[in-house]
Amino acid sequence: MAQRHPDLPKRVSATLLDKATIFQQLAEIDRDGEARTRVLEMENSFRNKIDNHLDALPTKDAAFSKFNTSPFVLMFYSRQNGYAGIEQIEKDIVPAKVFSSMETSAGRMVEEVVLPVYGWEIVPSVMHSAESLLDGKKCDPDEYYAVTLKSGPRCLNDEMAQNIGQDIVKNAKAWADAHGTNSVEFTYGVLYGTKKLSNKKDWHVLRNAAEAVDADGHILVPHKDNWSLRYVKDGIEVEATVRIGLDWWEYLGNRNTWIEVCIALIRACVVVRESPHPDRRFVISDMADIVDHSFLDKNYNVGILQRSQFEWLLFLARHFCDDFGKIA
Repeated sequence: MAQRHPDLPKRVSATLLDKATIFQQLAEIDRDGEARTRVLEMENSFRNKIDNHLDALPTKDAAFSKFNTSPFVLMFYSRQNGYAGIEQIEKDIVPAKVFSSMETSAGRMVEEVVLPVYGWEIVPSVMHSAESLLDGKKCDPDEYYAVTLKSGPRCLNDEMAQNIGQDIVKNAKAWADAHGTNSVEFTYGVLYGTKKLSNKKDWHVLRNAAEAVDADGHILVPHKDNWSLRYVKDGIEVEATVRIGLDWWEYLGNRNTWIEVCIALIRACVVVRESPHPDRRFVISDMADIVDHSFLDKNYNVGILQRSQFEWLLFLARHFCDDFGKIA
């Protein structure tokens, strides 16, 4: 096992979410006309993008070559399930391909839908340009805001972290000059997860950036035991920050932004039903506790989500925290 870097932040506390507070925030969004408008805009965009993506996936009548399956994974999965016939594994190939394809594209779809709603501009993927590192940007007269986004907290390897860190220092002056400013605020953002769940490769983006600031630059706020770095180089002041999960969404909008995104996704993707079957069973050991909302007052009501969808909000929320706090 690789030795822990001595400058890594030493105190990474667990991120807890309180279920009761989540539903208070849901009610706040329901009463806020601007928030509801954002949710409905994202809902429509999500639905269109997801439907277009699904239409492009291989279907059950597609030729086998369209699925690009691993023979080794197929064998391991057959062992796990005790399969004896090809027809048993064959029925699992289509949903497996759907999951695999969505893992690759879902993060980018979220970026393309959400960033413009909160006042950011999507940066086109153009290779070998000063902005090829970026996914989004926002400009004002005094500051250039830039972000590169990853879908989850364990997406980086050492080489990627090195490249991103070096590219920040290499391109910050070009970003600033192109927008007539001498100040850049760069974010390495992660769409879900927590700092505790991170493999800390994202923090190494800051370390690599600090190492790339040579004798012509000056570190103002070091990255040691910190999730941020600030330096001056070539007359440009740069602040680079790692923002994971809730930190990123609050920075993008406000404390309710992550819930607005979740509501839009639920409305776009989840069918409303009367109530769950009383005898249903979960496979994951703590799933029943995660989605339980029996503590809610029976008179609690919002128009933006149906009661049968409340468990989906908690299911998504669990991806943004290390655990839920205890209900009083």
